[in-house]
Amino acid sequence: MEWQSALDRMTDELQQVQQQLSDPQVIANQNLFRELSQRYAEIAPVVEKYQEYQQLVADAKEARQMLEDAEDEEMREFLQSEYEQAKAAAEKLQQQLLLDLVPKDPHDRKNAIVEIRAGTGGDEAALFAGDLFDMYRRFAELQSWQAEVLQQNPAEMGGFKEIIFDVRGAGAYGILKHESGVHRVQRVPETESQGRIHTSAATVAVLREVEDIDIEIDGSDLNVEVFRAGGPGGQHMQKNETAVRITHQPTGVSAICSDQRSQQQNRERALRVLRSKLYEREQQRQAEERAQQRRQQVKSGDRSEKIRTYNFPQDRLTDHRIGLTMHNLSAILNGEIEELIRALQQHHRQQQLGELAED
Repeated sequence: MEWQSALDRMTDELQQVQQQLSDPQVIANQNLFRELSQRYAEIAPVVEKYQEYQQLVADAKEARQMLEDAEDEEMREFLQSEYEQAKAAAEKLQQQLLLDLVPKDPHDRKNAIVEIRAGTGGDEAALFAGDLFDMYRRFAELQSWQAEVLQQNPAEMGGFKEIIFDVRGAGAYGILKHESGVHRVQRVPETESQGRIHTSAATVAVLREVEDIDIEIDGSDLNVEVFRAGGPGGQHMQKNETAVRITHQPTGVSAICSDQRSQQQNRERALRVLRSKLYEREQQRQAEERAQQRRQQVKSGDRSEKIRTYNFPQDRLTDHRIGLTMHNLSAILNGEIEELIRALQQHHRQQQLGELAED
C-alpha cells in the first residue's frame, strides 16, 4: 500500500539521519545539525508508531494461524480474544499513522503574533478581550514559551479595546492558529443589577511571524511616522517621540508600536507586525484564488465567523466548529486549553485526510 511505502521510506530516512547526527563533520556544522535534529524529532515518533503497528499486525496474523490449528475450545477462545485485540489495536494505529502522513504546514514551527480586539458588547467585550489575553498568556507559560506585548489599547473599565502580542516558542503558530475567529461570551456583568446575562464578543487573529526572507518590502514604500507615546502621566510622561507608526503605502496596511521607550525598538517591532500583516494579506489573496471553485464545499475561514462560546452561567465552553463541549471555565481561562487545541488539530488533520482521499 502507498501509505506503508511512505512509512518504509520514512524508516530508511530515520536511519540515515541517525547516522548523520553521529558524524563529526555534521556535529561541527551547527545549522545542519539543528536541521537534522528537528527532522529526527519530527519523524522518530511516527516510525516508532509504525514499528508498533507492524508488530501488532504480526501478532494478529500469528494468533489467527494458531487459531486455525487449535482444537481445545478454551485455547480457541483465548486465541480469538488475542486476535481481535491485536487487530483492533492495529486498525487504531493505522488511522493515527494516516493522520501523521498528512502534509505538515511548513509555517507551523514559527512563532505567532496574536491580535485580540473587543467586538460587540462595549465594556464587557473589552473585559472579555482581557480574559482571552490572560488565557493565552498563561497557556504560553505552561508551554515554556515567551509572550511579549507589542501594542495595547486599554479600555477605561478594564481589559483591552485591542492588544497585540507575540508568542515565541517551538511550534507556537501551528498550535495557536486554530484560535482565529470570533469568541463569544455569555455572562452577567458586574455592573448588571438585574442579573441579566449579556452576550459580548472579541475577535482573535493569529498570524505567523514572518522573517525577512519570507517577504520583501521596499523601504521606499514605507511611510514612517514618529510621535509622542502616551505614558502614565506625571514625571513619567514621555517627553520624546518614541512611538512609531509604519504604513505600507501601496496597500495602506499599517502597524503601530509604542510600548518601548526606545524609538528604534518600537520601529523594529512595528516592522515585524507589518511584515506579518502583509504576508497574511498575500496568503489570503492566494488562498481565495485557489478556493474560488470550492467555496461552496469548504469553509471560508472568515474571521467574522463565530467559532466558540464561553457560557459562564453553565460553566461551559462550546467550540462550534467541532461540536466540542467542555466545562470548568475557570481552568480554561487560566490557560488549560491543551485538550481543546489537540481536539482542533485532530479535526483539522481529519479534514485534510478526507480531502486527500477525495483527490
